[in-house]
Amino acid sequence: MKIEKDSVVLFHYSVAEQGGESLESSEGRGPLAILVGHGNIIPGLEKAMEGHEAGDKFSADVKAAEAYGEIQPNLTQRVPKKYFKDVKLVPGMQAVLPTNFGPRAVTVQKVGMSVVDVDLNHPMAGKDLSFEIEIVEVREASEEEVQHGHVHGEGGHEH
Repeated sequence: MKIEKDSVVLFHYSVAEQGGESLESSEGRGPLAILVGHGNIIPGLEKAMEGHEAGDKFSADVKAAEAYGEIQPNLTQRVPKKYFKDVKLVPGMQAVLPTNFGPRAVTVQKVGMSVVDVDLNHPMAGKDLSFEIEIVEVREASEEEVQHGHVHGEGGHEH
């Protein structure tokens, strides 16, 4: 079966900034499971997967705009230090900020006595990425998976 909208795909990957060292990989873990066409992964990678099938291995270059977006310079915020609990904050480090919409990765810009200036851009924003992909399995999604917008079962979401 070829990858298309509403198909479930299990795949292994490694990702690097174009021309750089690997930043992240599924090596040593189970494959990532996604439901195609439901925003489960970055748009450029999903487009690169379309038409492939189980057993395919390929490379895909994804421009920043189709990955985590371009850097938005005004996407900064001053946050009370208490939201970071007892973490020792240093400018440039990645931290997790609890929000009303769930945890959000931020980059610490400046640490004051009671507030912290953070950059809310995704850590990979503005970066062109290179992926190495191995498609492990492709199957048709169940009605329930399509309605929920994600994969259920092994490698997916458990309710």
